[in-house]
Amino acid sequence: MIPIGALIGIGFVAGLIIYLVYIKVPQKVKGLEKTEAINAILPGADCGACGKPGCFGYAQALAQDPGLITKTPCTLLQDPESLGNLEKALGITLDPSAMSKIALVHCNGNSETIYHYSGVATCKAAAQLLSGYRRCPYACLGLEDCLKVCPVDAIFIDPEKNLAVIDPEKCTGCGLCVAECPLNLIELVSADTKIAFLCNYKPLKSIPERERCEYACTHCRKCFKACEDEAIVWNKEKAVPEFIHEKCTRCGKCIEVCESNTLAEIKIEEKVLSHITKAPGEHCAVPKR
Repeated sequence: MIPIGALIGIGFVAGLIIYLVYIKVPQKVKGLEKTEAINAILPGADCGACGKPGCFGYAQALAQDPGLITKTPCTLLQDPESLGNLEKALGITLDPSAMSKIALVHCNGNSETIYHYSGVATCKAAAQLLSGYRRCPYACLGLEDCLKVCPVDAIFIDPEKNLAVIDPEKCTGCGLCVAECPLNLIELVSADTKIAFLCNYKPLKSIPERERCEYACTHCRKCFKACEDEAIVWNKEKAVPEFIHEKCTRCGKCIEVCESNTLAEIKIEEKVLSHITKAPGEHCAVPKR
């Protein structure tokens, strides 16, 4: 009877301790309730394009810093109802236009091949050898790294230009291709962007014996000087033009003065984009429609 009584006593004490811990310790981790509310609004794709380990990780980050939504927005979350619910959950006002993104390839293609590459058929592997096998060290290698990670099949390789082409009708702006490109040729831009800059050549980081292609930006600043609406600023660090789409009036003067055909107009009609340059269809970043 003594051993049985001892076991009963131990069980009673253990139960009492569990009960006291239950009523004293919070049943939920601080902030978890808000995190769960935010996570319920997110698309649940767990794509990782936001830089976090899935939607729940992104929800945790937003719960701690609501302003993060404007720095690294979830581009898959674009319907008005979900955005409205997210505004309430975060306690901030969101700009739907800032949430809507498309991917843009900063390359015209057709850069000359300077040596035969026979290694692992990925852009990441090829880029390890002097930034690839093109004459331009910042040219698209076309080995399908971005294509393989696209969840909506919005990317294909143009066999003539050896260039990754993004279909704007399918692109959701998730950003997975941006993270996958080893040469940083792809950028997420606002769906309201009116002018596309189709080059990534950086003269400030030039590689000996490697040259820009004939379709590359010559950094002449003519587009910057031609813009009368102050919609173009010159990035001195990168030596490239940057465009303020809110000020752009589509006058086309910057495209007219661009001798290398590096600039293209992006027309958005019913969420369908088409690039139109001075010579339509020659050096576009997306297929002519």
